[in-house]
Amino acid sequence: MKNVRRFLQCVLGILLAALAIQADAWIRSPAIAFAELPTGTAYPEGITADASGNLYVANFDIGKPLTDPGNVVVFGRNGKLLRTLVVTASTPRLLGIAFQPGTGNLLVLDIGGSRVVSIDPASGSSSVFSTLPAGAGPNAMTFDPSGNVYVSDSFLATIWQIPPGGGAAVSWASDPVLGTAGVPPFGANGIAFNSKYTAMFVANTGDDTIVKIPVLPGFTADAPEVFVNSVNGADGLIIDAADNLWIAANQSDEIVVLDPKGKVIAKLGDFDGLDRRGAPVGLLFPASLVFSDGFVYVTNLGLDLRLFGFPTVDAQWAAAAKHFTIARIRAQIPPVR
Repeated sequence: MKNVRRFLQCVLGILLAALAIQADAWIRSPAIAFAELPTGTAYPEGITADASGNLYVANFDIGKPLTDPGNVVVFGRNGKLLRTLVVTASTPRLLGIAFQPGTGNLLVLDIGGSRVVSIDPASGSSSVFSTLPAGAGPNAMTFDPSGNVYVSDSFLATIWQIPPGGGAAVSWASDPVLGTAGVPPFGANGIAFNSKYTAMFVANTGDDTIVKIPVLPGFTADAPEVFVNSVNGADGLIIDAADNLWIAANQSDEIVVLDPKGKVIAKLGDFDGLDRRGAPVGLLFPASLVFSDGFVYVTNLGLDLRLFGFPTVDAQWAAAAKHFTIARIRAQIPPVR
């Protein structure tokens, strides 16, 4: 009888240990729908926020001809649609968008026209800020303390530097590690400096890597190197005050958070199918992200890559989606025990 009792105690101990492990596993804070693009706009890609918490969303609308203007949709901090800006100086293939520090300029990257466009955030009136070389693929941007603009080039494996007032772009960093032959077919994508401006981090989408570019005295770039591998479809990238990297993994429909040494410390959000209206529940091809009001806001690009000849695991879900949304997740890193 004692042996039986001991056996049962042992089994119970194993079960309790297993339950404890499950309870202490990854806590995926859910991605909740925040806003929906209005009719006539589609494929939200870039996103930024102004000082009042309003969100500006640039559309990568592959359904429109290149002769059409681009659209930037503006939402209030409550998710209400405020206005749609018609960007006449661009094509409909807009990607990264950001406010230029110290100027109030709203800059957007037009991959369809290989250029950077400056927009009036109220009226949408626009002009060309900088033109990149033919074949360039401007995707995301960031800024240094002097106001210079840095643009990732997904096609030419380059980071371009543009003066604060616009004009000609010069190559700041160029290396094969910033290019790709993978899927999705975009190399250098999301970019951000760490808090001390000693390094730039670059998401390489097709290679599933995060690249680190050390910054030398005089704000010149040292040789780029792979920082970490295996972020599935690394797309948008932002860095918090503690120098943690928040990365939109567009092929695994999640936000991956890395600490400054490259260790994963959180995986947030997930794809939970489509609701009855055909809108994504959670994340579907998350592309870009921004911090605001204690949340991280994420664009659900919802792109069916089969349109470009690349069958991917969520392509059929993207094709079935009938609405394009912005999601949000609390900007908190759950504990990992």
